[in-house]
Amino acid sequence: MNTPFFISWRYQRSKQKNRLVSLISAFSGIGIALGVAVLIIGLSAMNGFERELNNRILAVVPHSEVSAYQGQGESGVIENRQKLTALLKQDPQIIGVSPFVSFTALVENGAKLKVVQVKGVEQAAQDQVSSLGKFVLGDGWQKFAQEGGLVLGSGIARDLAVAEGDWVTLLISHSDGQTNLSQPERHRIQISGILRLDGQLDHSYALMPLAQAQSLLGYHAEQVTGVELKVADPFGVQAMQYPMLQTYPQMLYVQNWIAKFGYMYRDIQLIRMVMYIAMVLVIGVACFNIVSTLIMAVKDKQGDIAIMRTLGANNRFIKRIFIWYGLQAGMKGCLIGIILGIVSALNLTAIIRSIESLIGRKLLSDGVYFVDFLPSELHWQDVGLVLAAALVLSLIASLYPASRAAKLQPAQVLSGH
Repeated sequence: MNTPFFISWRYQRSKQKNRLVSLISAFSGIGIALGVAVLIIGLSAMNGFERELNNRILAVVPHSEVSAYQGQGESGVIENRQKLTALLKQDPQIIGVSPFVSFTALVENGAKLKVVQVKGVEQAAQDQVSSLGKFVLGDGWQKFAQEGGLVLGSGIARDLAVAEGDWVTLLISHSDGQTNLSQPERHRIQISGILRLDGQLDHSYALMPLAQAQSLLGYHAEQVTGVELKVADPFGVQAMQYPMLQTYPQMLYVQNWIAKFGYMYRDIQLIRMVMYIAMVLVIGVACFNIVSTLIMAVKDKQGDIAIMRTLGANNRFIKRIFIWYGLQAGMKGCLIGIILGIVSALNLTAIIRSIESLIGRKLLSDGVYFVDFLPSELHWQDVGLVLAAALVLSLIASLYPASRAAKLQPAQVLSGH
């Protein structure tokens, strides 16, 4: 075994003459352990949010929407959806196209009312652009395909106290193209399924068959509000060009998912960066307690240093002993923190749910956040990065006390004894 390492290992295990050295060393280890654990838990939570964002937002929300321009003299309705769909399918980057009709309605159940954005879709086409059907409970998506009806977000269903199979009333007002709205028309419709994404979208999504939505709004078969697109590269959607639409007779505009939900990705990346900087600083402060520990340990072991120098140990040998001493002190806290962080990160969702049941309230409201639970996904490269950061900081903190130990003069020390 490497001799300086072996001596530093013995120093770590032996009792210190000065109990203050042991106390400062213990606090240093605790600080490093907590900093490392919190950093691993925090990074795992950010990874979890990113995973849920991919699974629940990008998998459900269309990557792009092509709609008719609504302005002076423009109806805001696409008049020939077949022609538009055929043109869009010419682009090899577009892998799915689904026409839709969108309108705002009031959903009524008894005395309860809820404003909902209703989207009329074709089930087969919708499956090409999103995984929405996977989040409809039970066999509701199959019923929707066969029998029609209304697929209602679980948050809306909960607020209205309705379930699959119940009947509700849709109140729809038609605009005259100016600022006036007509008397609401009432339509009875059965709930064929409940959509549950465990988040914000549960409070805003309602789906009905495209043909039924067109009938309610007085559209003919070729008229739609817009067309949803699924593209091969969702993160490159802003760079996409649509030259094939230049000859289309209507004015169109395109809105992509980044305009609607891109802020969530940016927020996650920003929080991840801020968290990493903050936690590395916390670990740094804890590591620099090693400086105090080592300076006191050098004073505590100065007799041993003097004896080793008289036996022929050079400056480099003494320096390596105390560098290893500091690295072992940092490693001890780091390993405890990693074990604590990994165990907590792997069980974070269950731990937070236990805390929520204990205090009787949800920490994340599904009406505000895009998920109503705290997700977690442990990435081993994060653990490696945290370990490397803690060890580098421990090494830096060990350099000054180790150089001081190497400069001790054995004659002065031994004469003082």
